[in-house]
Formats: sequence, structure tokens, C-alpha cells
Amino acid sequence: MADKKTMTLNMTDAEMEALEELCRRKDLSKTAVMKQALRLYQLINARLDVGEKLFFEHELTNKKSELTIL
Repeated sequence: MADKKTMTLNMTDAEMEALEELCRRKDLSKTAVMKQALRLYQLINARLDVGEKLFFEHELTNKKSELTIL
């Protein structure tokens, strides 16, 4: 198993509440949610780097919205 490192993360009250809500909804630890968020961000950036775009599509109306990441 790879060596693990510990870090401290400073968050606003609103950010912490959002994280805790995700943890409750997904029944995951804060660490698990943050790791998933990092993997998702890496995946999105890898796809954007090769010229792909990211869209959300409404299930009923098929309306598409492009997500722009700075």
C-alpha cells in the first residue's frame, strides 16, 4: 500500500456544511468525499486537456448546458 500523508484543510462554515451534507447523503466519510472530488477534478481536467467539453443535459427536455472550469 502507498504511503499516506495527512493534511489540514481550512474551510469556511458554508464549505464545511456542504461537505457534511454530502457525507450524510452519500453515507461516506469526509476523507472519502474529498478523495472522490479530487479524482473527479483530475478526470475532468484530463478530458478538457484533450479538447473535450463537459455538458449537463436535462433528462426530460434534453436541454444542454456547458460547464466551464477556470
